[in-house]
Amino acid sequence: MKAAFTATPFAEKTVGVTVSHLSRQYGRNVVLHDVNLEIRPGEIFCIMGPSGSGKSVLLKQIAGLESPTSGEVKIGGFIAADPETRARVRLALVFQAGALFNSLSVYDNLALYPREHQLGSEAEIRTRVERALAILSLGGAGRKFPSELSGGMKKRVAIARALVMEPQLLLYDEPTSELDPVMSATLTEIIATLREQTAVTSVVVTHDRDLAFSIADRMAFLMEGRIRGIGRPGDFKTPAEPVIANFLNPVIDLKNPRFKQLEHPHE
Repeated sequence: MKAAFTATPFAEKTVGVTVSHLSRQYGRNVVLHDVNLEIRPGEIFCIMGPSGSGKSVLLKQIAGLESPTSGEVKIGGFIAADPETRARVRLALVFQAGALFNSLSVYDNLALYPREHQLGSEAEIRTRVERALAILSLGGAGRKFPSELSGGMKKRVAIARALVMEPQLLLYDEPTSELDPVMSATLTEIIATLREQTAVTSVVVTHDRDLAFSIADRMAFLMEGRIRGIGRPGDFKTPAEPVIANFLNPVIDLKNPRFKQLEHPHE
């Protein structure tokens, strides 16, 4: 029997994201340059790019954790960085490292948010937590502590914790990092399945090509803080943009390795 959240199906409540002329600067370092994105309600949207391209900074902007230097981000028509948006839109962020509290059991990690925000009685919170654990096939993990979990289980617990919030927008920061190929495939399946079960809008920051090409409705490539391409996965099977082609299909040249090209004479 498929577990269902109290808020599902909530297709009419699903939200989109609009990023308009967004720039983010730290001192003299401009990390994001005039970024424009339209993420449609209910879709899986992947943001790809090399390390240091500004992907995580963009995710923080969408989550409202930071204010832009210029431009704006809107979630369901509301300014992402406005604290009042939290009362209007249910948003959850799955951190790259999981960000679980080591001193709390898996159950208490999941129950922490609804308890702090008084989202129901203890019995109602238990129902939320047990549903989330069941969806992620973690029914027997509630009494365990993070130190007792494998890397893959920690990722699943982090997603389950996000589901307890019954989000309309779910953000993932490198969900398959540090996972073996089989567990990476499992996490990919989880993201796709959750969208089908809950109609949640999913934004996935990743450099995992298999994940993005398997489940993305659309994807964007962020290079040096600029959007270099947006489209469906099929649009990038043979990308015309050289930097995207090199990112997706890098050529290994042992006679002229990349790290040699990055050397600086003054160092």
